[in-house]
This record gives sequence, C-alpha cells and structure tokens, in this order.
Amino acid sequence: MNNETVLEVNDLTFYYKENFPIYKNFSMELKRGELFTIFGKSGSGKTTLFELITGTIKPQKGTIRKENLSLIFQDPYNSFHPTYTIIEQIKDVVFYDFKEDMNAFLQELSLDAKLIEKRPHELSGGQLQRCSILRALLMKPKLLLVDEPTSALDNVIAYDVMKLLIKYLDSCAILLITHDMDLATWCSDKIIRLEEDARK
Repeated sequence: MNNETVLEVNDLTFYYKENFPIYKNFSMELKRGELFTIFGKSGSGKTTLFELITGTIKPQKGTIRKENLSLIFQDPYNSFHPTYTIIEQIKDVVFYDFKEDMNAFLQELSLDAKLIEKRPHELSGGQLQRCSILRALLMKPKLLLVDEPTSALDNVIAYDVMKLLIKYLDSCAILLITHDMDLATWCSDKIIRLEEDARK
C-alpha cells in the first residue's frame, strides 16, 4: 500500500463560542488507501471538520495540510447548479479526456448515460447523488470527503456505491461522515467518535 499522507491535521482548535470548543488540540493523519469515519450525534461537529479541511472556515489554532480533494455531499441538490446539465458541470471541474473513465463509472453506479445530459431537477434524489459521486471520482482526488453518501439511495444501490468508493481507495484516502454505525464498522479502518453536542 502506498503510505503517502494526504491529510494531516495538527493541534486543531476551533470554536464558535469561546468556552465551548468543538475541537481542542485535535490531530489526525490519513494516508492513501485508508478510510476513516467521523461518527457522532447531530450537532457534534462532523460537518464542521469538513469545512475546516476545505478552508471554508478557519481554525483558531492548528494547521491542516491536505492534497487535492473532492467532496460528496449529503444533499445532492445543493451540489449542482440548477440551470446547467450534469455533463456541463462535470466538464467544469474535470480537465482530461474522461470518456473511458466515465463509461466505467456509469456502469458501476447503475446510471444511464442519458441522465448526465439532463439538468438536476430532472433527476431523482438517488440519481443525482450518484451523479455527484460520478463527478467526484472523475476529478481523481487524493482525498475524498464523503458526507452521508448513501442517505438518498436504496439499500442495494447504497451497498454498490460503498463498494465502489472502497475500490477507489487504491488511489486516494476517504474521510466519511455517517450516522450508520453498521456501515462505519463494516468499511472503516478507524472510527473517530464525536460525542459532545457542539451547539452549546
């Protein structure tokens, strides 16, 4: 296994209210080929960690170093611009001849090729989530941030999607948010539990 470090979080402290830190002196390291899960109650800071990693918000203390990343969000309708087709939005972020890769992923994600010619509102939530996963994988990230990726999918498709993401670990690392402990136990190399409610 390639032991390249793709995410390194050192001594991270972050809070919205000064006396109630969501993270205090938090550190983690994620290497290519590893899948870590962030598990906790609603409001415990799971999505906040993704926002810190992407740079959407800044920590009060500590450093975050990451390689090129892509994201899969829980709500696929917030992941796409409503007026452009799926394929147009893929072309906006994927800068190589991805036709061969796309055909393989379409098959593995049980997606009809005609669907990517449509606009987001013309697809079901499950179809659009699989398009979100397609786009993220075509970007060839070294780090894949995944927020509840199977919540909009039926059980059979959800299992196939997770198998595909695990297969992609050959070329990246995955940091997963899920409320499903069975899923986390099944697929994770490590589970990071956030027990406290960060909304104090």
